[in-house]
Amino acid sequence: MKLLLVEDESKLTDALSHLLKKNGYAVDTAMDGETGIEMAATGAYDALILDRMLPALDGLSLLREIRSLGFDTPVLFLTAKDGAKDRVEGLDAGADDYLVKPFFADELLARLRALIRRKSRNLVGDSLEAAGLILYPLRCEVMKNGKVIHLTVKETHLLELLMNNYGQVITKERIMEKVWGYNSETEITNVDLYIHYLRKKLNVPYIKTVRGVGYYLQEDTRVPATAL
Repeated sequence: MKLLLVEDESKLTDALSHLLKKNGYAVDTAMDGETGIEMAATGAYDALILDRMLPALDGLSLLREIRSLGFDTPVLFLTAKDGAKDRVEGLDAGADDYLVKPFFADELLARLRALIRRKSRNLVGDSLEAAGLILYPLRCEVMKNGKVIHLTVKETHLLELLMNNYGQVITKERIMEKVWGYNSETEITNVDLYIHYLRKKLNVPYIKTVRGVGYYLQEDTRVPATAL
């Protein structure tokens, strides 16, 4: 299991890193919020441990940004603020659990195990296969040539839609409805942007464009079916 610890107190960072590594975790660290969000956005971590009071970008803002990008990585907040309002703010921002400083090492480890267990229960699900790709929707992962590629939630929904309609052109309007929802105020140009993200991550030529209409997934050059 790989963790990201974002904490600006160097002594606490060293102590927690030692504790976590001793208990079998791989740990990366960041000392400020901006570095933390850059690392978290790689999607490479099984859980995040965030301090609330961070330089450059505070923990709440960092967490909100992570969630807005579509990442559902479990997050444990560490903070000296123990008021009910502070806890509510943290949970509403997307934290999965909240631990007040000072804390016992055993409690931290127990809460972390519980977070990862809850996450693992959601990892079991059907896979989709098309165009040499294997998509695991509940994990937000796709496998290509034996290599796992991490996706955001929106990227996963988009690829799932394309794979479920293999060889069928899907209009941009339908993609908007299925991926962003009927009442979304998101600009339709976001469809093009997320197609670009997918193409860049997957590095395959199979996501085709029908200019002025939409997109489809197909390995060969046959004429696609009528647009949905």
